Amino acid sequence: MHRLLPVAVLVAVAAAATAVFAATPAADVDPSNFVRKIDNPWYPLRPGTAYVFRGVEGGKPMRDVVTVTTRRKTILGVSCVVVRDIVYVDGRPTEVTSDWFAQDRKGNVWWFGREGVWRAGDDGAEAGLAMPATPRVGDGWRAAYGAGVVDVRCTVATRDESASTPAGRFRDLLGIDVTDARQPGSERRRYYARGVGMVEELSTHDPSYLAELESAPS
Repeated sequence: MHRLLPVAVLVAVAAAATAVFAATPAADVDPSNFVRKIDNPWYPLRPGTAYVFRGVEGGKPMRDVVTVTTRRKTILGVSCVVVRDIVYVDGRPTEVTSDWFAQDRKGNVWWFGREGVWRAGDDGAEAGLAMPATPRVGDGWRAAYGAGVVDVRCTVATRDESASTPAGRFRDLLGIDVTDARQPGSERRRYYARGVGMVEELSTHDPSYLAELESAPS
């Protein structure tokens, strides 16, 4: 588990970040540039697998089950993988969502929307970058955008940290700071292990949220 990071530090990092990647307007999405498989080493999404996280949310025990389904959703002509996410707080389901992802030929993974919230191409919403093929410290990008709904920004903060979770110890982690520009105080840091995906997520301004990988696909 990692210590909380001062917000001032994260703000400084975000301000210095170079927006190497940006959201992709609907008109620029070319289905021929996307492939069916998502095998980005930092964000692998193999259909039929599931990730289980445990931790705390709002001071209560939390369990998060993320399932990469075998279902597909076509958005702007791109065949996306459907990922189901169910969050349980204090034993009760508090959030049930389905998100849509696809990978381009260069290995970048794109987020095309969340069911019932936003979808690329609808009402000005744009596909955003979930994970670049070659993330570098200082890179910044928009992960999700829906006018008046969501505006998620990401910044690569580190490439050399380690973490111990119930699923094991991981080294050389990719640390990405994530915030929704529409929600002050939403800053979180996510840690990714190469070949596994996300292994830990924590709030960077208070201890009210922590998710650690309990089990991952083998």
